[in-house]
Amino acid sequence: MATNSSYKEVLNWASSFLESHGLEGYAAERFLLERMEWTKTDLILNLATEIPEKVKEQLESDVIEHSKGKPVQHILGYEWFYDRPFKVTADTLIPRPETEEIVAKFLARNGQKQDGLTVLDVGTGTGAIAITVKKERPMDLVTAIDISSEALSVAKENALKLDADIRFLEGDLSAPVSHEKFDVVLSNPPYISEAERPLVDDIVFFNEPHLALFAKHDGLFIYERLAKELPYLMKPAGQIILEIGFQQGVAVKKLFTTAFPFAKVTVEKDMSGLDRMIYVQLP
Repeated sequence: MATNSSYKEVLNWASSFLESHGLEGYAAERFLLERMEWTKTDLILNLATEIPEKVKEQLESDVIEHSKGKPVQHILGYEWFYDRPFKVTADTLIPRPETEEIVAKFLARNGQKQDGLTVLDVGTGTGAIAITVKKERPMDLVTAIDISSEALSVAKENALKLDADIRFLEGDLSAPVSHEKFDVVLSNPPYISEAERPLVDDIVFFNEPHLALFAKHDGLFIYERLAKELPYLMKPAGQIILEIGFQQGVAVKKLFTTAFPFAKVTVEKDMSGLDRMIYVQLP
């Protein structure tokens, strides 16, 4: 890039560079906004102005690194979830907008309740669900479990940084709390089937933990286990909210209807109109 370039010229170059590598060009704008701590309005107001050399070099470095297959979030070191920054590493799943809808569903059903709830987040990863619940409803007692000690380390760091008092436990699904009872269980478990591995984007496949992505039995393995374990953990009138793959609604609903024959089990759609959650309301 030539010197004395405007923000617009450098962004155009960066976007074209990424697209030439088969990546989304808008990632260039994301890098610039995040590094500058700008809004889109700030960018528009500065498009025609000359970009400082240091800023240009940082953007060039970011897009080159991204072009080599590193996720935007790993380059920045964080991802936003419910308007809060969460540290991400190769040991954690990158939080996604679809998962925010689990928290939104929880708050829609429980936001007006003044009494504290006991909430369990199974497979917490970065801690995004558990920490967000605690920040939105400080009166709740929140427990977060993960089988990965590395992921738990990241989650604990996020909780400390965001000032969220969470109980973190290491273990396989509900094992660490098998003698406890909860009002609400939330989870975004691995649900991609082994058969779908070839369809997973390379940037996801090579950078995010397979333990948090893939599951046996056509992606249903963790749901099968949760359907067996959760009946022993739920308080009366408890709730379970699970993220699912968009083609898994019928199968997962059947599992939980069998596990909780007296509960109301529904498949909930996301903002795109796809099956995205299983909601279980116990009597």
